[in-house]
Amino acid sequence: MSYIIPNVEILYPRINQPYRYDSSAGEKGKSVPCDPFDDGAKYETKFRMSNEQAKTLYGKMATAYQGAKEKGWPDKLPNPFEKEEEGTFVGKAVLKAAYGKDATEPPKQFDAKSKELPEDFKLTTGSIGNIAVTFYPYKMAEAGVSIRLRAVQVTKYVPMEAASPFAAVDGFEHDSSNPFTEVAPTVEAPSASVEVDDDIFGSDTPED
Repeated sequence: MSYIIPNVEILYPRINQPYRYDSSAGEKGKSVPCDPFDDGAKYETKFRMSNEQAKTLYGKMATAYQGAKEKGWPDKLPNPFEKEEEGTFVGKAVLKAAYGKDATEPPKQFDAKSKELPEDFKLTTGSIGNIAVTFYPYKMAEAGVSIRLRAVQVTKYVPMEAASPFAAVDGFEHDSSNPFTEVAPTVEAPSASVEVDDDIFGSDTPED
């Protein structure tokens, strides 16, 4: 079952290439670029949505779940979203980078006019967009519906900020404030010529 999740905030997108979780990277580990056939290689993005958006998405997923439910499956689809303190919800769309010996076609990315973006386009956290997904109900140790990522349409792009490798320390701080205050416009001299007496400025001959 295909569906487009509309107008959500994109969080931590990793779509431009496959990524995998590396537990040895940093203190807590992190996702790093990898080959499509590496263990755990995938494309993914989280997304933030309102309470109403979460209800609508859950309803679509529950419909897919009920249509595929078999004997022994729980009657009701568990809530798959993470609730935030502000009352918003966070979901996740994932696509494995390979199934068996076949690499997966990367998710497409489009701009607001539905023009395809370059394959290496790096979507940023905080951007707004529509996410095309496919629902896959499953029953393993637990039952649920996976949200497989297919494409993203970027309707509002937040430019990427350069990350500093340094920690903040005491010292020089750049102040970009304007030191000048607004002044009145310069008054132009009258167009008529005014004769100036020489004795006002004195003689051009220097004194001893």
